Amino acid sequence: MADDLAGEVSADVVVVGAGPAGSSTAYHLASLGADVLLLDKAEFPRDKICGDGLTPAAVHELILMGVDTGSWTRNRGLTVIGGGHTVTMDWPDQKSLPGYGLTRARASLDETLARRAQAAGARLHEGVTVTGALTDASGRVTGVVARRGRGPHATEITARARFVVDAGGVAARLATSLGIEKAPSRPMGVAARAYFHSPRGDEEYMESHLELWSGAPGASDLLPGYGWIFPMGDGVVNVGLGSVSSTANATALPYKQVFEQWTANLPEEWGFTPDNRIGALRSAALPMSFNRTPHYACGLVLVGDAGGMVSPFNGEGIAPGLKAGRYAADCIAQALARPTRAGADRAMSAYPQMLRDEYGGYYQLGRIFVALIENPRIMRLCTYHGLPIPRLMTLVHKLLSDGYERSGGDIDDRLITALSKMVPAV
Repeated sequence: MADDLAGEVSADVVVVGAGPAGSSTAYHLASLGADVLLLDKAEFPRDKICGDGLTPAAVHELILMGVDTGSWTRNRGLTVIGGGHTVTMDWPDQKSLPGYGLTRARASLDETLARRAQAAGARLHEGVTVTGALTDASGRVTGVVARRGRGPHATEITARARFVVDAGGVAARLATSLGIEKAPSRPMGVAARAYFHSPRGDEEYMESHLELWSGAPGASDLLPGYGWIFPMGDGVVNVGLGSVSSTANATALPYKQVFEQWTANLPEEWGFTPDNRIGALRSAALPMSFNRTPHYACGLVLVGDAGGMVSPFNGEGIAPGLKAGRYAADCIAQALARPTRAGADRAMSAYPQMLRDEYGGYYQLGRIFVALIENPRIMRLCTYHGLPIPRLMTLVHKLLSDGYERSGGDIDDRLITALSKMVPAV
């Protein structure tokens, strides 16, 4: 489409950030007939720090967006390694989730999703930096101000809308500028990853390694987290690690040292040598357990990392972000049909409730899980004594990957659902 964004423009909804969460919101809104302006500060393709692994829950959302994943790299499940044990588990084929996962580099995934939203009718504009929110006398958000380009040739843009969606990632600059701060008591993770050429780049299973040491193995504590090896196809592997803290203090992880030590001790057949590395090791923060709320207030909607929607169990943010975008779009579409602000806000109150119903208890279980594995002795107990119990690992596999049925399902699904309802939702 013609890139004619300039001066003053208007739309039903402005979505700030065209990552998975923002593109999902824009796609579903456009599919429902809304006029959507989708803005991203970068130009595609652009990279993001991520493991590039897509669980069946994420695949489910991609299917609902009509994304053609036929040529993407599929995987059958997960191999978990730790404490001298190796356990391989297939993704279960369930009524709501497919029995396979995918890997896709974020540089490709994000552009695919943004173009999908554009094809559905969203007005996508790249290289546009949102610099602030427009508000009325009551404090309600009524649009954004933005800039394209830099220096004397920069173009100033004013975009007015009934609703603004902050899908701007962990920084959530728009929400922060309006005083919506993150809760420091919620878990925060840090992840680091690099790409390697590898003769095992086409393996059918992703790998998760539970032994990350803060120093030399045997002379230090196990870290609360895991290392991953995700085959990407075409002889390329995404290799990374993630660690988590029960509060927002995770950035102290010496990830470069831990990464170098861990990869140096992996089997040689992976080929994780300096000569095979593609680019630098890069890191990013992972905001977890709804660490920024409210998810809706006075015309502003938070989706994805901006709303702290990363799972504390495994650090996954793509599936929750895609689903939250779908939920937000459904609620915004209803709100747009209301003739009054009071009615629109009433319709939008369903959005945070949908998030709490879907993830509130589950994320609270995750907070308990993080608090437990922060204790190195408990982490060691889980690694050395939990892995050899197949029945337990079947349950844990569903729990950690958010791969359980919310309604019905087998005994494991019902147990996880019951536990998530027993704890207060975050």
